[in-house]
Amino acid sequence: MIQECQTIIVENPKAPLLEIEKSLVTTYKKDIFRPFVKTINEYNLVEPGDRIAVGISGGKDSLILAKLFQELKKHNKIPFEVVFLSMDPGFRDVNRELLENNCKYLNIPLEIRHSEIFKVVGKIAKENPCYMCARMRRGFLYNAAKELGCNKLALGHHFDDVIETTLLNMFYGGQFKTMVPKIKADNFEDIELIRPMMLVKEKDIIRWIKKSGIQSMNCGCTVVAEKTSSKRREIKELIDNLRKINPDIDQSIYTAATNVNVDAILGYVKNNEKIHFNQIYEEREKKS
Repeated sequence: MIQECQTIIVENPKAPLLEIEKSLVTTYKKDIFRPFVKTINEYNLVEPGDRIAVGISGGKDSLILAKLFQELKKHNKIPFEVVFLSMDPGFRDVNRELLENNCKYLNIPLEIRHSEIFKVVGKIAKENPCYMCARMRRGFLYNAAKELGCNKLALGHHFDDVIETTLLNMFYGGQFKTMVPKIKADNFEDIELIRPMMLVKEKDIIRWIKKSGIQSMNCGCTVVAEKTSSKRREIKELIDNLRKINPDIDQSIYTAATNVNVDAILGYVKNNEKIHFNQIYEEREKKS
C-alpha cells in the first residue's frame, strides 16, 4: 500500500455534494470516470455477485475511489455490493476527525476498524517503517474485508503509482516488476486485491480534490510525520524532468509493462524460479 503523504492545500470552499458527485460524470468523465470504467472492464475487476471492500485511508486517492464506486453502482448493470472500510492505525485525533468528517460530508458510509499499527511499527521497524506499515495495513484490511463477507479489496493506486513502482523496481530492485490490476492475496484465502484506478492520472485526481474543496488527509503517520519515501520522491522528480524532454514518457513507461518482448530478454522469473537466457535460447531452438 502506498502512503498518501502528499499534502495538497485546498483554497476553495467545499462544493455541494451533488456538484462533487456530478462532476465525475461531467467535468472529469474523460480523465477520471472513463479510465476507471475502462480498467474495470478490461481486467474484469467487478463481476456479478462481488462484495467489494473499498479501502479508505482518508487521502485523495481513496476518497475519489469511494465516490467512483458509488457512481459505478448507480450506472452499472452488474449486481455487486460495496462497503467502505477504513483502518485507524493510531491516527492523531485531528486526522481521525478529518477522515470521519470528510466521509460524512461525501456521504461515504464508513466502517472503521482500530489497530495499533503505528505504535508497533515505531518499535520494530524504525529504519524502514513505511514498508512494514504498508504490509501490516494491507494484512489488516484483508482480514477485516473477509470479516465483512467481502471477496475483493479495492485500493486507490493510480497511473503514477504504477510507473513510479516500475522504475523503483528497476533502479533499486534490479527487476522489471510493476503493479498489476488484480492479484490473489497470499495469506488470505478467497480474497483478491483490485486496482481500478490504474489508468487514472494523479494530476487529474488533484484537480478533482481541489475543485471539490475537500482537504484530504496525508498518510496520517505518527512515526515519520509527513516524510515520504526519499526514493519514491526521487523517481517522481526524475519523471517530471523526463517529461520536459518527452511529454509522453510516463505513457511509454506504462506501455512497456504491457509490451514485454520475451524473445529479447536476458531472463525472467516464473513461479519463483529464475529462467536463464540459455534456457530460453535452448527452448527456442527446439521449436525452430
